[in-house]
Amino acid sequence: MSKSVLTKREKEVFELLIQNKTTMEIALKLGISEKTVRNHISNAMQKLGVKGRSGAVVELLKLGELSL
Repeated sequence: MSKSVLTKREKEVFELLIQNKTTMEIALKLGISEKTVRNHISNAMQKLGVKGRSGAVVELLKLGELSL
């Protein structure tokens, strides 16, 4: 099996994002700060070479990292 592009935590953040959770809701659920949530999102976007959260979601769906 190929290694995931994202860290476990980055993946958790995006799984919550596609459930329409806000940054604050994700932070509360994972027990981390909103800034940390934004950092995870930004790191993931950089790894994927995309701009914006939606671009990252599309790319992750294409890669099979996320499913709806």
